[in-house]
Amino acid sequence: MTTANPPPLNVIAARVGETLRARGQTVAVAESSAGGLVSAALLAIPGASAFFLGGAVVYSRRAGKALMGLTADDMAGMRAETEPYARMMAARVRAMHRASWGLCESGAAGPSGSPYGDAAGHVCVAVAGADVDALASRTLATGIAERATNMDLFARALLQQFEEVLQQQAASSAP
Repeated sequence: MTTANPPPLNVIAARVGETLRARGQTVAVAESSAGGLVSAALLAIPGASAFFLGGAVVYSRRAGKALMGLTADDMAGMRAETEPYARMMAARVRAMHRASWGLCESGAAGPSGSPYGDAAGHVCVAVAGADVDALASRTLATGIAERATNMDLFARALLQQFEEVLQQQAASSAP
């Protein structure tokens, strides 16, 4: 990946959950190629109902329409597996759940690339908060084609990005 290999998924999720609980904040998640691993990691934390509001695995256009209410107008000039798409979906899932935060990942887990031409191991992750400054995204490439490994790495990358945003927010609000 283009960033350091993050800690295990459950470790990052526990830290994120602790931060959200301490701040009284909530999160909702829209996942694609991670297949629900982010939601599962957050829900595995005892007391997750204090901060986890819900999520969706948006793995197809049909799922986008059914679960997120996406229309052709929403997707005009946009495609999945891009940062603009991930930012839009993170903001949308946040708004739909009235959460403090929205998270999204969209990528190609493998073993082959996506119909859009992205190689296996390509993912875009995004975090959206109520404040416009709390919108962050990045594109990562693992360089591998092993599906289950990429799913785990994508989930960890999203939660790591979220943890970084939470830390930056705390640092900017400190006196």
